[in-house]
Amino acid sequence: MSFASIPLTGSKPEQYAQLLAQAEALLHGEADRIANAANLSALVYHALPDLNWVGFYFFDGTELVVGPFQGLPACVRIPLDKGVCGAAARTRSTQRVADVHAFPGHIACDSASRSELVVPLVLAQADGDALVGVFDLDSPVADRFDVEDQAGLEALAAAFLRSLRPA
Repeated sequence: MSFASIPLTGSKPEQYAQLLAQAEALLHGEADRIANAANLSALVYHALPDLNWVGFYFFDGTELVVGPFQGLPACVRIPLDKGVCGAAARTRSTQRVADVHAFPGHIACDSASRSELVVPLVLAQADGDALVGVFDLDSPVADRFDVEDQAGLEALAAAFLRSLRPA
């Protein structure tokens, strides 16, 4: 099966709707989290402008461990009490940071990064929510991410989580 990304057009919400449709087609019928994280990272990295890193960190029960990504080599392990990724995992809330250098405890895996958006990946289960990890995007542009980016990327993260549940 081959897959070609379709250029995004229209307003930012329309572009994210198009990107979500592409992601859902890409993830359809596959439940492997590594395969889906790899493909989703590549799709987003190549579809959106001004990104220098897109990828996943998975929770191993103690800390976040780097998963599939696009960009320069990354920090391998992130404690939940460190950095933007740790804050998203710990609080289970999206972290949208306009200036990473002003974020207490920021971990500079790539010194070119200026802003960051991290979406926690949490699966609802019968016995409570389970932290899967985080979906992390970095940009060399300060204040790159706005509320529309946040909504669009949270929708993509939700599609990734849905893909983990076999039909």
